[in-house]
Amino acid sequence: MASARWKSFAATLAGTAALLATAFLGCAFLIDPYDTGRSPLRLKEGIRPQGPRTALASRGRDAQFQGAILGNSHIQLVSPERLRAATGIPFVSLIAPGSGPREALATLDWFLRHHPGSAARAVIVGIDPRWCAADLKPKDERPFPFWLLSRSPAEYLAGLMRYDLGEELLRHLAYQSSPGAERARPDGYWDYDDGRAHPERPQRQAELSQPAETGGGNRHGPFPAATDLEAAMGAAPGTALLLVRPPVYATALPRPGSADEAADTACREAFAGLARRRPLTVLIDGRTDGPELHDPNLFFDHGHYRQPLARLMEERIAQALRDVVR
Repeated sequence: MASARWKSFAATLAGTAALLATAFLGCAFLIDPYDTGRSPLRLKEGIRPQGPRTALASRGRDAQFQGAILGNSHIQLVSPERLRAATGIPFVSLIAPGSGPREALATLDWFLRHHPGSAARAVIVGIDPRWCAADLKPKDERPFPFWLLSRSPAEYLAGLMRYDLGEELLRHLAYQSSPGAERARPDGYWDYDDGRAHPERPQRQAELSQPAETGGGNRHGPFPAATDLEAAMGAAPGTALLLVRPPVYATALPRPGSADEAADTACREAFAGLARRRPLTVLIDGRTDGPELHDPNLFFDHGHYRQPLARLMEERIAQALRDVVR
């Protein structure tokens, strides 16, 4: 008798928990805390200020933008606002610091799904050493919200069952209900060259004087990132694709005859081949030696440059876009 009562109690408890979980999930779906556009409700556009990973869904579906910048912090300083002024194409920065090609490809898929046909005029991809790897397994210790950008409704709903979702729901409700609530910058630009993170000059020069290998280590292939990027862009044949190899400090350029040079050359050729095969595609190589790559005042470390070099890359990108986008 007691056993039957305990079983009934346990079943009631489980049923109540399932009901509460379903109600919570339904509430989260309707409130849409990351502004994915999946909710049937008409909500205020945008999201509160937050990290770029969870902001990608809102920014990547924003119809006001016709171009996207994808990659990590190595392409982060390229300004969507300055590119718009130079090309007339409204860009959004969909970067995620520390991420690699798998994350960028998921973001690209989201952007193209929400900008079909001529709505996507251009895509800029920062090709750093992670794009040269023989596999696409994420190496970032900070989890990436693939579920947020997923094509699968079930995967999205499962991803919503997060331990911190309750707090985010409250923050988003506050954003939705307050006319004066601060909105995260729609174009996603985040300037890390703001004067706060500069190491002391002698320390920076000492670190930059040490050689670094940045070729990616993959001398013989395959290069699945290039293959998968080409396949993904098959959904947008009329969209310009700019493959940007960001600048590195001179001591990070491959030494002639080294294994690092062989790996760097093989990776470059994989993406150069993509550019040759696909119309409206250009490879812009910032890893070519020049005076600016020998100036330690233009770099934070071997792979992170400052605004003057970002401006130079923007000029090259803008010229390439003017050449291919009519």
